[in-house]
Amino acid sequence: MRDALQAFMKRPTTWVGIITAFMFQIIFSVIWMTGYDGVTDRTDQLRIAVVNEDAGMGQAIATNLLESLPFDMVQSESLEAAKAELDERELQMVVHIPADFSQKAADAAGTGSIDYLINESNPALIKSIMSGAATQITAEVNKQAVAMGVQQTLAGANVPAEQAAAVSASLSERVTSKVQSTNVVEGMNNQMVPMMMVLASYVGAMIMGMNLEQSSLAIASQTSKWRRFAARSVINVAAAVLVSLVGSTLLVSLGGQVEQGFLHLWGFQLLFLLVFMFVSQSFLYLFGMAGMLFNIILLSAQLVSSGAIVPRELLSEFYTGLGAALPATYAVDGNMNILFGGPGVGSDAGMLALIGAVAIAVSAAAVLFKSSKPVQQPQAAIASHQSK
Repeated sequence: MRDALQAFMKRPTTWVGIITAFMFQIIFSVIWMTGYDGVTDRTDQLRIAVVNEDAGMGQAIATNLLESLPFDMVQSESLEAAKAELDERELQMVVHIPADFSQKAADAAGTGSIDYLINESNPALIKSIMSGAATQITAEVNKQAVAMGVQQTLAGANVPAEQAAAVSASLSERVTSKVQSTNVVEGMNNQMVPMMMVLASYVGAMIMGMNLEQSSLAIASQTSKWRRFAARSVINVAAAVLVSLVGSTLLVSLGGQVEQGFLHLWGFQLLFLLVFMFVSQSFLYLFGMAGMLFNIILLSAQLVSSGAIVPRELLSEFYTGLGAALPATYAVDGNMNILFGGPGVGSDAGMLALIGAVAIAVSAAAVLFKSSKPVQQPQAAIASHQSK
């Protein structure tokens, strides 16, 4: 036992494993605690559009909502334009006051209705916050409707206080809410798919890159550095095709929600998985096996800043800017569009292709400036020494 323990502790790989375990704890703790710090205090960065089509009471209500709600409130002239922005995730909710709102709110036999449109193709937290906001808005509008109704009732006559109180009571439920969800997500399992795809793809790319780096070192005396670079690139492409095919097939066969079809899903997963491979391996080209430390940092940073778990609108400026430069952000955005519905993924695919091209260029530069002299492996060194 003692001899075995000493033998283990003499191996560098043992210490690398122990240090890696420590680094996972340190890196994830620092990044996640700083990345999610103050998230609940930034709800004022969530954007809500108010579309008012009512020429009466709706004008005053819209003005009050724009001034009083603790969100980034904007007024949109067109419901269709607001819906388009909602689909693009530039808005988190649309508040629509119909043209007949005042008429129905004033009718003793009816109630006015406010429509709320929420895009579920977002992190689950968005739906939760916006549903709460819809309840808050309806309650606030009810108060305004009551006050306006009482004022209109008392405008033409000197009504006693008791009757005024009765009128107020009768107007206490003059407004109802109607929440409409677009791009509906079917179940928690589907809600978690974008994060799962990014996590599985990047971790898989990291581990694959680490093993390819070890293989590259082992055959360094047999092949040139550029042939090894070309071979690794071919392996990346072939592996990405097969791995993405398996991942997409399993997702669909297990009942996953795919609004834009299997081929879109497979093609997009192939793209971002390939980019993950080249990005993660670029650090290995630059720093050798020490590059795995940077991959651990990048993994944690991407999970925080990509918008897979918490909306990017709620993150600090640092993490929002960091996410714009990392591939997982565009992988999550594109996956949400393909899985749950939304616009095309052309812009996301373009950014992923750009990041992938930069990673390939960095890797090629690292190979160019790396010495062509093969690194002697420990086993080879021992054998050479014994032969002498």
